[in-house]
Amino acid sequence: MAEPVLLKEQLFNLTKLRYLAGLFAAADPAFAAQDFETAVMSRLPALELKARIHWIAEQMAQHVPGSLADVAPLILRALPPPLDPALCDDDFGDFIFAPLGEWVTALTRDDSDLPLALDLLQELTQRFSMEYAIRPLLKRWPDAVLAEMAEWARHDSYHVRRLASEGSRPRLPWGMGVDLPLRATLPILNQLHADPARFVTRSVANHLNDIAKKEPEIVIDCLTDWQGRAVQAQKELDWMTSHALRGLVKAGDPRALRLLGYDPDLALSARLTLPQTVRIGGTLDLGCHLTGRSGARVLVDYAVTFQRAGGKSATRVFKWKTAVLGGEGLTLKKAHPLRAQASTFTLLPGAHVVTLLVNGRPRAEAVVEFLT
Repeated sequence: MAEPVLLKEQLFNLTKLRYLAGLFAAADPAFAAQDFETAVMSRLPALELKARIHWIAEQMAQHVPGSLADVAPLILRALPPPLDPALCDDDFGDFIFAPLGEWVTALTRDDSDLPLALDLLQELTQRFSMEYAIRPLLKRWPDAVLAEMAEWARHDSYHVRRLASEGSRPRLPWGMGVDLPLRATLPILNQLHADPARFVTRSVANHLNDIAKKEPEIVIDCLTDWQGRAVQAQKELDWMTSHALRGLVKAGDPRALRLLGYDPDLALSARLTLPQTVRIGGTLDLGCHLTGRSGARVLVDYAVTFQRAGGKSATRVFKWKTAVLGGEGLTLKKAHPLRAQASTFTLLPGAHVVTLLVNGRPRAEAVVEFLT
């Protein structure tokens, strides 16, 4: 069986590098494409993914020396046509353009360079998403960059509109922290929440989920306001609301649950069933039965309190089902795999508590013994 190709090899390799070098050579015959390829490949195979981006950006600066104003015309001439504007989701572009964003950011020395840098990132993000490249600029010049992002939120390209939200996220995964006040981006989100492209609205929902980790009331108030405005299609707004509140729902936040139509104080009876023992590496078979008001909406989750080394424990919440109670109640079953070597921690033998959660509230509890 063939070995899987690592992501870093898929995204940054000699073929991709030759494509990038060819674009610059076509834009400027003086560009030494072969020298550039040789220099990059001298270290590329030993580097991890992010280091490959840094290294290619560094070599671009070495082989195209000059200030931002000097190199900007060549960058623009070298770019291929923008990504397909007819699409509306899952079109990040080609990762080989990520180093160009880092190159632009590195050449942004002072205030006088900033307008040109933002113009270049606006163009680059229509070939590959530039949310990481813009973070250093947003951190250094927050007011100016946010003002530009407010303009981008009305841009014709959904890639540029998405950058206004994704680039300013409070907790962008793997991105530089920018330390903005959490309300600073609300004008941008207010504009983008009605966007027709899922690529954009997903970013808005993720942005709100970031904010909710620190100030959930901002997110609840914002989503309530959007519901009242009714400028986004209801189905899409419902999806955004659910996606934005996923962290709060997992934490059992009552305002978030009510906004989604789930009553945390719903009167019901609940029964949880599970075996007394189960072997690590096997499957934990869960069952539950709920009875309550017919027609009531229920969001059913379960939490497992895992034993950890040193006598410690850790609780994780798992999704189960969203449903509507019928006249005879609701019966659910689920098989939870107990992988011997989980991706984040190792399962240990001993007593483990399983808690049934309905609309964010604990409703029943049982203990199962994990065996080796």
